Amino acid sequence: MSLQNEIIARLGVKPEIDPAAEIRARVDFLKEYVRKSGTTGLLIAISGGIDSAVAAGLCKQATDELSAETGQEYMTLGVFQPYEEQADIADSYAVAEAFKLQYRIETNIGEAVNEIALEVEHGFKSIGKSRHLSRGGKGNVKARTRMVMQYALAFDLNLLVVGTDHASEAITGFFTKWGDGAVDITPLSTLTKRQVRQLAAAIGVPQSVLDKAPTAGLWEGQTDENELGIKYDDNSAYLEGKEINAEAREKLEKQYLKTGHKRDPIPGI
Repeated sequence: MSLQNEIIARLGVKPEIDPAAEIRARVDFLKEYVRKSGTTGLLIAISGGIDSAVAAGLCKQATDELSAETGQEYMTLGVFQPYEEQADIADSYAVAEAFKLQYRIETNIGEAVNEIALEVEHGFKSIGKSRHLSRGGKGNVKARTRMVMQYALAFDLNLLVVGTDHASEAITGFFTKWGDGAVDITPLSTLTKRQVRQLAAAIGVPQSVLDKAPTAGLWEGQTDENELGIKYDDNSAYLEGKEINAEAREKLEKQYLKTGHKRDPIPGI
């Protein structure tokens, strides 16, 4: 088996999808897991990007259907988590409006992240390393702080934390270990970025979100494609079993092999 086929099989990607059927299957998946868990709904952090927008739409449909079917109230809680000022925060609110999210909370992570960064810098000095926390290091703190806040809310509200990672992120390891990768359930995990876009168009994601360049939002001007040096079109095509140019293929496979520790269970002996 070629490495490409091995990756496709491991990540469970289909070469083509029917968006309506995929939406139905993923809503049913969320409903069944909520029922089995004994929780009262789902928490989704809405960044203003396409992945969290699709996940929010799936969550809201799932909890609405559960409420109608059982006569009990199930909720989808939308959480907005800017770091200090977020230029595109309006897109997060637009997603909440599009899917009629009744419950929403904004938790600014700025103060918490800056305090953690300061304490880390004190730690560096204590071992003779006078330096600031790196941009990437601080980006990881942001992702992990967001998840700490999400789980604090979810615990007291008896909710499941929903992740937005998908196959196009999994192949490159483009997520923060124990940050956005630390969740209870992932309804997008077998989709490519192109397929997530297909669901977005079908489920009613706002146009302003559809038109945005994908970004993790960890620092100003950051975009996924520029950081990785790989286009999502190539990434998606590879995962859908198509041929792509040799340079993009080599980058993808190298990134996949390098980031295995993010996808594998914690090793032990």
